[in-house]
Amino acid sequence: MRGYFGPIFAVVAKDMLLELRTKDILVSTLVFGLLVIIVFDIAIDPTPSAVATVGPGILWVSFTFGGVMGLNRSFGVEKDGGGLRGLMLAPVGRDAIYFGKVLGSFMFMALVEAIIYPAFAVMFDLPLLAPGMVPVALLATLAIVAVGTVFSAMSVNTRSREVMLPILFLPVAVPVIIAAVEATGALIGSGEASELARWVPFLAAYDAIFLAVCPVAFSFVIEE
Repeated sequence: MRGYFGPIFAVVAKDMLLELRTKDILVSTLVFGLLVIIVFDIAIDPTPSAVATVGPGILWVSFTFGGVMGLNRSFGVEKDGGGLRGLMLAPVGRDAIYFGKVLGSFMFMALVEAIIYPAFAVMFDLPLLAPGMVPVALLATLAIVAVGTVFSAMSVNTRSREVMLPILFLPVAVPVIIAAVEATGALIGSGEASELARWVPFLAAYDAIFLAVCPVAFSFVIEE
């Protein structure tokens, strides 16, 4: 067991150390997410009814596109610095590399969300503490990085990887975004509380399916 999880945590530690030195992924993702919220705050009249209707969509647009930027940078840094070849030469399973990348991206994205949500709540006059948001955000974030890691590895070898990743990833992530928006809408007052009982299990099932399928797909993609 230790021999399996050791390489996963080694990949996470490497990504964390690299990010602490450069801060490229965290800063770019955070700035982009905050800019999306600021633009929408200026563009619409943030009345309670408007916030209840469009607020969840604004929030998850910010989270999702910020996450796409982070995923793009994660493998882009590996490719540009020669780290991807080093990972391929490491005597570990490809699934360990996959789960290490997923865990690292999940931690970065969760940190960004923890900073963006309070800014969103202040701008749109929502409660700063929303305990119900935590399971929804964690499940949706895990789904985004689980699928996005595979497509990021797929697009990193293309010339236009910044364009290819959203084109490949977003159609598959649409069900997750819809579920997250609907569940968030129920939490902030635009939907029924029973919606949570519908969408949270959906997100959990999505995570379970793709966390089983994506490591297998990743092992083929990363070899190309």
